[in-house]
Amino acid sequence: MSDALVTPRPVPVGVVQAPTLRWSPSRLAGAAVLGAWAVLFWWLLLSGRQNFYLSTRTQWVVPVGATLLTLAALGRLVTARTRQRERVRRREAWIMGAVVAPVVLIMALPPATLGQFSAGKRSSFASSGVTTSAADIGSGELTLVDVAAGQTTPEGEAALAARAGETVDFVGFVTRYDDTPADELFLTRYVVTCCVADATIAQVRVVNVTPGAFEPNDWIEVTGAIYPIGREVIVNASHVVAVERPSRPYLTP
Repeated sequence: MSDALVTPRPVPVGVVQAPTLRWSPSRLAGAAVLGAWAVLFWWLLLSGRQNFYLSTRTQWVVPVGATLLTLAALGRLVTARTRQRERVRRREAWIMGAVVAPVVLIMALPPATLGQFSAGKRSSFASSGVTTSAADIGSGELTLVDVAAGQTTPEGEAALAARAGETVDFVGFVTRYDDTPADELFLTRYVVTCCVADATIAQVRVVNVTPGAFEPNDWIEVTGAIYPIGREVIVNASHVVAVERPSRPYLTP
């Protein structure tokens, strides 16, 4: 074996050696933030949790967002090797942490929907942007959206009043107030046009209920005759039964 030393080949004069590519902590952190949001959107889509935050009109945002965020995270990762050091500054780290915090909260907290506590703080159903007409209310199956929309215009009230005595079947959660009689309750359902931030309520007063049978926020199905009286709609219950919370707890007008 030769003991000769191998000396490195000298770099020709005038030739600049290219710096070595190295992983950029800043870009890797950015890719991680985008990846976290992509995971959240895919999780919402696959678990069905988007029903708790968005209406059926806007749920297309979830698959589109999941796809775009995934591509953005991969693109950031591909370009994460740079020739210059790009450290994560303290201010940048705090901003990234704040951006990721909602992801952690949404995925860690149990699923929950708006309930009685929020019902007293939400406005009544608004007809803006809703295509429900008096003709729709006056024919076909009556829904809670029809009932709520019928209370917003004189034409809707007249169409609703013409259906007094008809049998309806509504699903919603129990709401009670301080002055609600023991044998009555309010059946409430949230109507979401875009997301839960714009939620309004659709509500009917249910009479002929067994006292103490249901607690606030219990989901029930009520069958009975409907009697619109002015802006108040009363359902004389013939059958009330507890049900599971629907997979789509919010209504879309």
